[in-house]
Amino acid sequence: MSYRSASNRPTFSLSLIATAMAIPLSLTAVTTASAKDVNTDEVTSQQVVNHYADLAYATYTDALQAAKNLDAAIDNLLADPTTETLKAARLAWLQARIPYQQSEAFRFGNPVVDDWEGQLNAWPLDEGLIDYVAQEGYQHELGNAGATANIIASKQINIGGETIDVSEITPELLASLNEIGGSEANVASGYHAIEFLLWGQDLNGYQSGAGQRPASDYAKGENCTNGNCDRRGDYLSAASSLLISDLEWMTNQWSAESDNNYRQELLAEPAEEGLRRMLFGIGSLSLGELAGERMKVALEANSYEDEHDCFSDNTHNSHFYNGQGIHNIYSGHYQRLDGTALDGPSLADLLSQQNAELAETLNQQMDASMMALGELKKHAEADESPMAFDMMIAPGNDTGATLINNAIMALVNQTGSIEKAAGELGVNSLAPDTAGHNF
Repeated sequence: MSYRSASNRPTFSLSLIATAMAIPLSLTAVTTASAKDVNTDEVTSQQVVNHYADLAYATYTDALQAAKNLDAAIDNLLADPTTETLKAARLAWLQARIPYQQSEAFRFGNPVVDDWEGQLNAWPLDEGLIDYVAQEGYQHELGNAGATANIIASKQINIGGETIDVSEITPELLASLNEIGGSEANVASGYHAIEFLLWGQDLNGYQSGAGQRPASDYAKGENCTNGNCDRRGDYLSAASSLLISDLEWMTNQWSAESDNNYRQELLAEPAEEGLRRMLFGIGSLSLGELAGERMKVALEANSYEDEHDCFSDNTHNSHFYNGQGIHNIYSGHYQRLDGTALDGPSLADLLSQQNAELAETLNQQMDASMMALGELKKHAEADESPMAFDMMIAPGNDTGATLINNAIMALVNQTGSIEKAAGELGVNSLAPDTAGHNF
């Protein structure tokens, strides 16, 4: 297995069917975030790009605050490892994913984000690099010498003939171990390393249930289970600290109060370049990454190893909030964690001035994709017989396959219109990243 890093992601020209098949979707109990009403005032391209930078800053600020909340919950867990404090830390992790997954809509069009995100969101990972794993059924990247290194149980590890001192677990050490031995599956830091340390392996396959790591894995003395509880706590704390410092750095890149940062670089470019980055970013997340890497790959291979939030069974939310992030940038609307809304000049406004019919089509397609992703969320969170993403992709699960394929096709539809919108807004040959997938 390997995660899809920015450094080796292939870019392909996109040739979408001009009129993709529309998918009828019934209304669900899940609330979709419709594009805000089109602004009746004329907006300029520069205003739209300026607001885009404001959206990025607000989203990363929320992600940073949520990571700090997670860090506090982890501190409580390590100070008093009980079922309750473990549950609270898991809940804080789930909440931290909400703004971060929306932030991925800023990734592909902005090199500063794409070059950075692997340290925070790399997946899938060979969890045996980090901690103990069940010997039976552990699937890892073939030939990965780090797949069973178990940093937590070791003072030094040897990968590819290189001996590394891991006696002191620090944020700097974890950052240096990512992709050790040349394997992208060697992921030592980020959200998914923390997820594994909070939930443990999900050994349920296609059946219901997430990881079941006990709180006693962080207990002191003779109450410790599975050994090395102190080092496991050190690892979790270091990974959380690194997550915060990484998010602080990215938040600063989008701050209007900082000089010589990425925001200033972006706003110094012609507005048309800003629009290109916006449209390429949401088109690439919509098509190659979300429809392709995160859904199509797992479904076609019936592979729960390719599930995004695989330890916690939170994948439906991960996908939903990726879609929400795309919607945010198109509509210019972002619902912040504190309940306030950030609104401003948007791509929807700008497109409506150029081609009102296409703008309305894209509005409807954005809503349709959120409804389709909302269906994944609805089924995964049902009170009776919930169906998590790893159950949806099981061989023979026709209902699950239909739900996922509906979401994929809705995303394909909207990406075709995003490409048309680019042409209307003076951005030619957009070519969103397909990550090598055909749709």
